[in-house]
Amino acid sequence: MIGYRFTDYIPDPEGKAAFEKLFELFMQLLVYTSGDVGETLQWLNVLDREHQLTDDEYGMGDFIQDLKDKGYISEETPDSQEFIITAKSEQTIRRRSLEEIFGKLKKSQRGNHRTQYTGQGDEQTSDRRDFQFGDSLEQIALTESLRNAQINHGITDFKLTEDDLEVVETEYKAQTSTALMIDISHSMILYGEDRITPAKKVAMALAELITRKYRKDTLDVIVFGNEAWQIEIKDLPYLTVGPYHTNTVAGLELAMDILRRRKNRNKQIFMITDGKPTCLKEGLRYYKNAFGLDRKIVNKTLNLAGQARRLGIPITTFMVARDPYLQRFVHQFTKVNNGRAFYTSLKGLGDYIFEDYVSNRRRRVR
Repeated sequence: MIGYRFTDYIPDPEGKAAFEKLFELFMQLLVYTSGDVGETLQWLNVLDREHQLTDDEYGMGDFIQDLKDKGYISEETPDSQEFIITAKSEQTIRRRSLEEIFGKLKKSQRGNHRTQYTGQGDEQTSDRRDFQFGDSLEQIALTESLRNAQINHGITDFKLTEDDLEVVETEYKAQTSTALMIDISHSMILYGEDRITPAKKVAMALAELITRKYRKDTLDVIVFGNEAWQIEIKDLPYLTVGPYHTNTVAGLELAMDILRRRKNRNKQIFMITDGKPTCLKEGLRYYKNAFGLDRKIVNKTLNLAGQARRLGIPITTFMVARDPYLQRFVHQFTKVNNGRAFYTSLKGLGDYIFEDYVSNRRRRVR
């Protein structure tokens, strides 16, 4: 019999502990600097001077070399002193965002959402029914089936037929397609408040959640300013705010166009924004008005909210601004779409999005 073996505890080398401490700061700063390794290292050096993060045994040069050796950064060109982050770093940022915002999630092989229906799934219920062609062997309730065989054919002449079989019902699992819209207009960094960094962290965490837990779901990330365009999940750490107005119409049009092409019946739009729609594109020119709620822009936005409702696409708006007149607009937008709205602080944004995403697993499958 193999038992437990006890050995002397050997603590990690000081260099490894120092690396982990600096690496945590490095990963956090990378999100704030939109993936700029040079700027991140400059900030680390400033923090080192002020708070003595390193010592004579393990310096900042050692940390940079470890980052290279472990595959987190690489030189842009062989002769260049400029560094870029690698795919390993991008995945690490997403994973850490997931752990920071949603907590550590258990791994799931199937990763689909529950619904109120029974059908093909991996979570058993207490219900039983007769065997039907196409049911898997794993669903057969062996004890109940053997009992039926004894009742139907007797113990002395035991046989098991198809009519004796019972199966355990499982909860039907559905797939969901989500389009996540992120406002990158200039107001996302105005008034001394960084709103884009929490939005990026939530987007990365949601992407990692879907990749690890809901593998059959799809997530498309859209950013919108004067126009809207789709970005890859791997590009999220590099996302920055531009000198843009807020063309919510363009973002909604792109999100709905993407979701139309998805074969899943369950579709939804998540929109993170801090302000009102202030821009439209008319042909080659932009129609802009940042002063108040422009009737022309608002009506176009509301029309799209109604169009999404008719397509069966609910829109959940995560509003990170507290202006009463903007909240009234979001309330009207939500009513037209028959969707949901959360007026949340930046600190609670991830919790709201996580709860809303997971709660939709019981949404009706048409």
